[in-house]
Amino acid sequence: MTAPRHPIDICRVDYADPVHASALVALLDAYAQDPMGGGAGLSDYAKTHVIVGLASRPQAFSVLAFAQDASHTPVGLVNCIEGFSTFAAKPLVNIHDVIVLADWRGQGVAGAMLETVIQIARDRDACKLTLEVLSGNQKALRTYQKLGFDAYQLDPEAGTARFLQKWLDAGV
Repeated sequence: MTAPRHPIDICRVDYADPVHASALVALLDAYAQDPMGGGAGLSDYAKTHVIVGLASRPQAFSVLAFAQDASHTPVGLVNCIEGFSTFAAKPLVNIHDVIVLADWRGQGVAGAMLETVIQIARDRDACKLTLEVLSGNQKALRTYQKLGFDAYQLDPEAGTARFLQKWLDAGV
């Protein structure tokens, strides 16, 4: 991956740091408001509980990108949850959210954050990374493909995997 066009600082989130916590919630809310995030902001419940929820899970980690200027504005976020591959008998890391503010898209921010995620996953001895992306999000797909992500399949005859969901609480 090439370096971002504008200098950024990438760091692993410290959920106890109020600056990091505020940046995470603001970026996650911006993503939720984006059409690729559903078009509606986070609920008040999510805004007040996401940091505590992530911090209470040792398998969760997040990465932030900040503009490397006087404003030190948060411009990107990746949230990850470690799972377990039963076939490999090793951890895997699911990249759950990838957020880059609209004005910073196309500048290499996502790639830089994902390179950090890749290193953290390697440090955890993970066997693979997984993520889901909407088929219409071609820019994101190109970024992921540049980093080596591809559709999941075992045998081309069986097809590619599909991501499904079932909400258990309508109040989410």
